[in-house]
Amino acid sequence: MARILRQLWSDQSGQDIAEYAVMLAVILVIVVGTIKLIGSNANNVFSQVASSLPQ
Repeated sequence: MARILRQLWSDQSGQDIAEYAVMLAVILVIVVGTIKLIGSNANNVFSQVASSLPQ
């Protein structure tokens, strides 16, 4: 029983998955934030261009 507990304690394969999950979450937050920022700025630019065009 002690051998099994030592193996479970020293097994590090789950740590890699957790690290990748954290990195993916951070990247997704950055991408979503950037898209929202660019999207609202692009909308403002297109609205200004559309309003300045002669009708």
